[in-house]
Amino acid sequence: MSRPALEVADIFRDHGAAWRSTNAGHVSLDQLRVMSAIERCRTMALGGHVARCEDCANTLIAYNSCRNRHCPKCQAATKEWLAEREAELLPVGYFHLVFTLPGPIADIAYHNKAAIYIMLFTAAAEVTLTIAADPKRLSAKIGITAVLHSWGSAMTHHPHVHMMVPGGGISVDGTRWVSCRPRFFLPVRVLSRLFRRLFLGKLLAAHQAGRLAFFGDHAVLAEPRAFAAFLAPLRKTEWVVYAKKPFAGSQAVLAYLSRYTHRVAISNRRLISADATGVTFTWKDYRIEGPGRYKTMTLPTHEFIRRFLMHVLPKGLHRIRHYGLFANGNRAANIRPSPRAAKRAILLETGRDDRSRRRTPRAAASLPLLRRPYDHHRDLRGRLPTKIPPRPRNRSGQHRHLVMPSPAICQPNDTRHSGWLSASTASADCGELNRPAVALPICCFGNARPAPRPHPPREAM
Repeated sequence: MSRPALEVADIFRDHGAAWRSTNAGHVSLDQLRVMSAIERCRTMALGGHVARCEDCANTLIAYNSCRNRHCPKCQAATKEWLAEREAELLPVGYFHLVFTLPGPIADIAYHNKAAIYIMLFTAAAEVTLTIAADPKRLSAKIGITAVLHSWGSAMTHHPHVHMMVPGGGISVDGTRWVSCRPRFFLPVRVLSRLFRRLFLGKLLAAHQAGRLAFFGDHAVLAEPRAFAAFLAPLRKTEWVVYAKKPFAGSQAVLAYLSRYTHRVAISNRRLISADATGVTFTWKDYRIEGPGRYKTMTLPTHEFIRRFLMHVLPKGLHRIRHYGLFANGNRAANIRPSPRAAKRAILLETGRDDRSRRRTPRAAASLPLLRRPYDHHRDLRGRLPTKIPPRPRNRSGQHRHLVMPSPAICQPNDTRHSGWLSASTASADCGELNRPAVALPICCFGNARPAPRPHPPREAM
């Protein structure tokens, strides 16, 4: 993939110093660190390494990256994260939910990012888990992967949470997998009403505890009566909770995660031009359907920098979180012995696995099931219809291994050139390898017995 002709780092290097001088005293330390990291990313300031071809002596210098989560060029961690998530995907349909904060609360969140973003995460997760556990709805415990975005396509402040939710969960009594309807997960209006009530309750509690700060035009909201009057109209408006169509499959879920998890306010490929007067970039108008939704916008250079840094997250705030069955503290306890075993159990429960019809009773009985918190107090196999023959008491032959020791391979003394041998030192350093081969004994463990030795001839009586 070719490198973009214009990058955010170029804008910061050319106009960042003037912007910092103009806004001195109004820039946070986190924003200054992000600017410095992006400006130095993949430059001589961070060092690098040299790669040289042995045949043609072609030399390539690669500079180190800043690895900042706000840098448009340092999102390679997506591959590792996606590989872990791919192993945890369940073979069911996934739904996409979006919880958005109203504009007035988004203005307050600009100066209270840590407090309000955590409220957004918590309220959205509690709403989804509560409605899913309702006996009138799904009556199941579900899993949630939530991703925080604080920007719109034009880099405006637009806090919202994207949720990837499997279409079902473990029943409340923990005995079976409950699937939702094919193209319907939970009622959006019920989610919206409960989300509004829970979030406003948390926001009012934070105000009473003094955990919110107000500046400028919002300074009057520090008074309890003014803040209550500010929240009054928000209790009557409809809050946006959007449920998109279910994903086509697990690969579609991974493709979506790759676009939304490790992402910044604007990518370098959306930039068109930049100079001292303004920055031109492409953006998407979601109010329009079709090709006409892709438009071009030009912002003053200082306004572009301000909008980009507006989305710098506080230090220590996690942008990706897991809840319910996917919570990091419960994931290993809810699924055993591996996510692949959980997939197999769900396939059997939903009737999507044809191979189960060809299994023997013992193979079907030994199939791993979804783990429940109280599994260690009872025997799951006792409830299966097929009786399993008892295992032999002598388990000495359960694990059999053959171990053959081999001579150690010599290595050069200089660790800096490990893996390289010159022609002059190869014979001297690796003399041990030129010795004649000697038959080595085979060590046996368990019931793996060696070949019987011939008995010596008996003496004549």
